[in-house]
Amino acid sequence: MKKFMGFLLLVSLLFAFGCKETGDGWSKIEEKGVIVVGLDDNFPPMGFRGEDGEIVGFDIDLAKAAATKLGLQAEFKPVDWDGIVMSLNKGDIDVIWNGLTITPARREKIDFSPAYMANRQIVVVAVGSTIKTLDDLAGKSVGLQLGSSSQKALDDNEKVKNSLDEQRKYANNTEALMDLAAGRIDAVVVDEIVGRYYIAKKPGLYLVLEQNLGQEEYGVGMRKADKEFVKKLSDAIQELKVDGTADDISQKWFGESVLLK
Repeated sequence: MKKFMGFLLLVSLLFAFGCKETGDGWSKIEEKGVIVVGLDDNFPPMGFRGEDGEIVGFDIDLAKAAATKLGLQAEFKPVDWDGIVMSLNKGDIDVIWNGLTITPARREKIDFSPAYMANRQIVVVAVGSTIKTLDDLAGKSVGLQLGSSSQKALDDNEKVKNSLDEQRKYANNTEALMDLAAGRIDAVVVDEIVGRYYIAKKPGLYLVLEQNLGQEEYGVGMRKADKEFVKKLSDAIQELKVDGTADDISQKWFGESVLLK
């Protein structure tokens, strides 16, 4: 009987600690007073290192403003993008907030805020390239960021994917675009917001094809167990849209409002 009661006690304790580990994310965040934001710190203009080495960007400013709405601070933690969902679910970070595309596959693993921005997957080539259409990519080498929505967009287009000579994967978009400029690859698939930012910074180097590989939407990724936190952060983002703060941030980085209403 004592063994049985001991077993019940052990099960109860395990259950209690298990619930605490997976179900009170908001309580833990509120207690520490900080939201740990996971990101790729080489993803301008969403999140990247400024000239002084500090992490800046559109999503950075938006995350700081949302944290303030919740009476918290935002702390930014660079994470390998290919494993960022795992980092979130392990508890290394509290949110993924860095141009994260909402996809069915990701929805199986994490929760999302409502979408706040639309995006497309574009194909960037060097000025003077003979590549004018998606069909022209046949026999060419194409670069993209490992684990990104660009990789998924290309993989989903089997006609284009199967026509390529090579699909080269990079740790970040900066390296891919540098290789494109150097002639080591023929094209890069990249989020439009990021691609056009680089093109504006490097005039005369790159062109964007008229055809693209699909449209998508950005959201903030959170753990499925953190239901209360998901609602609170989603509400805070909506408040930023209503009071004009989000539009001010958008004007700062893009010169216009790029937010979904």
